[in-house]
Amino acid sequence: MPPILTFKDVCLSFGARPLLDHVDLQLERGERVCLVGRNGSGKSTLMHLLNGDIQPDEGEIWHPDTLRIAHLHQEVPHTSEQTVFEVVAGGLQETGEVLAAYHQALQQLDDSPQQIARLTELQQQLEAVDGWRLEQRVASAISRMDLPEQAPLVTLSGGMKRRVLLARALVSEPDLLLLDEPTNHLDIEGITWMEQFLLGYAGCLVFITHDRSFLQSLATRIVQLDRGHLTSWPGNYQHYLEKKEQLLDAEEKERARQDKKLAEEEAWIRKGIKARRTRNMGRVRALKAMREDVRQRREQQGQVRLNLDEAQGSGKLVADVENVSFAFEGKPILKNFSTRIMRGDRIGIVGPNGVGKSTLIRILLGELTPDSGKVRLGTKLETAYFDQHRAILDPEKSVLNNLNEGSDMIEVQGRKRHAIGYLREFLFPVQQVHSPVRSLSGGERNRLLLARLFTQPANLLVLDEPTNDLDVETLELLEDLLMNYQGTLLVVSHDRTFLDNVVTSVLVFEDEGVVNEYVGGYHDWYRYRQQHPYLSAAEKAAATGGDAASPDQSRENSEVATKRKLGYREQQELKALPGRIEQLEQEQQQLQAQIGDPAFYQQDGETIAQTLQRFDEINAELETCFQRWEELE
Repeated sequence: MPPILTFKDVCLSFGARPLLDHVDLQLERGERVCLVGRNGSGKSTLMHLLNGDIQPDEGEIWHPDTLRIAHLHQEVPHTSEQTVFEVVAGGLQETGEVLAAYHQALQQLDDSPQQIARLTELQQQLEAVDGWRLEQRVASAISRMDLPEQAPLVTLSGGMKRRVLLARALVSEPDLLLLDEPTNHLDIEGITWMEQFLLGYAGCLVFITHDRSFLQSLATRIVQLDRGHLTSWPGNYQHYLEKKEQLLDAEEKERARQDKKLAEEEAWIRKGIKARRTRNMGRVRALKAMREDVRQRREQQGQVRLNLDEAQGSGKLVADVENVSFAFEGKPILKNFSTRIMRGDRIGIVGPNGVGKSTLIRILLGELTPDSGKVRLGTKLETAYFDQHRAILDPEKSVLNNLNEGSDMIEVQGRKRHAIGYLREFLFPVQQVHSPVRSLSGGERNRLLLARLFTQPANLLVLDEPTNDLDVETLELLEDLLMNYQGTLLVVSHDRTFLDNVVTSVLVFEDEGVVNEYVGGYHDWYRYRQQHPYLSAAEKAAATGGDAASPDQSRENSEVATKRKLGYREQQELKALPGRIEQLEQEQQQLQAQIGDPAFYQQDGETIAQTLQRFDEINAELETCFQRWEELE
């Protein structure tokens, strides 16, 4: 089957360095391609080339004239007064405009001759372009996305706006769908919904994302944009990471060989007069070429240098929360919530957008007084707070002024540093430090927030959506830093991989006002919930035929359940269970791969029987471990 789109020897430059340097690319029908690369490498620009918004400086981009392309941009509009129907219909271009006008005329219809004449005229226009069939397509897209047809776009949440724009992109039934950061502003529920939806998409998908779980689930091929060159890696994200590491090692060895050879030739050319008289002119020309190659060499973009300034240790107790309830405008945020946070705990907070995660943090920090219950804070707490809304940054001030009120020097980890040198460690070039913050991208603003945050000595670190707009390399550096952090950590995030790698327990909003705590990261909770679905109080009452328990009864039951403390051996058993479960699941996956291989059943009968028996034993032991974990929890 021929490719649906081809790049041949394409070049594109903005400024001195080319974003694309004689690159080739082919896209096949039905594949899902993830475009990866550092922030600023040119991924969004490449998307615009694919969509035909801009043209290359050199080279050729070919696709059939009949190819339908749809592009979901990174930014979500905030001010559109159009209804959902009008926005989705806009994906049909001129016909969509007529459809939107027809629906608007229907809504405003009265008995006036002018309105009736206008409606008749629009009906005739739609009939001329097969508009009624296209109207059904718009209605189907809205239905599939479960969208409110007549709601103004401006009234919807960020996640719902994403769904509307995806419906707009899909209504034209594109052969090629381009998605730039489709998970931005989505909560975990929205991200998993989009994953499942796109897994069933039949066309060719090209997407940019920094969500590694999303990437791993979707991608059938990775295309890396690095220093102007495209490299294609068939397979999933894990396979790409392994192959990329091998490529970087080979590149480093080749550069070391070139540098050694250049040093030898430079020593030769600097020899005395006798040597210069007899030197080989071909060798001289080769040396000049080597010098030019090294001069033109494009180094990898530097990595952010992250170092936390840890304060003196806090008291053993960080926060003791007892039967806290809180409501906002009549809506319950917390109901009889209790927890105890100890020094060194690493807690993730998980829940849909708008459920109250930031409110919970403010209560835990003592910034917000609950309606009932008690919050007791520990001693010697020094808190550093990363705000998802970046409210502490003044958009009109420069990068330098936002860091340290414009001072040339800054104190980091107990020693004086030059502020510009410190900002360069966060990839801000000298010419950018005097630019206003409003000119920065989302990723650059997050890097500036991290730079500012890490100048504060802290033994309690609170991160509210720290991963937004960060590229994968910076994300992984942040993870390494946090894993070595000795203080207490509270993290709100929708990045499932980030939570798995950083936290040791999660607080999950599971029902209206109900927050439960689980050992492990996001996927540990998810696996548990797959086996033990959560039932709300109303569902439990319906299942038992009785009434839902009152808050007082629930509190009494909770108190009875928590009266007996775990003994030392039980505590050690609970601590060891996540590691044991992980070992068993790894062995389970390995055996599944063996059993799924057609060659497995060509072995002798005894080997097959032993392997199948071991597989059954692992499944049984996993079930026992999960049950025991639930009992001890």
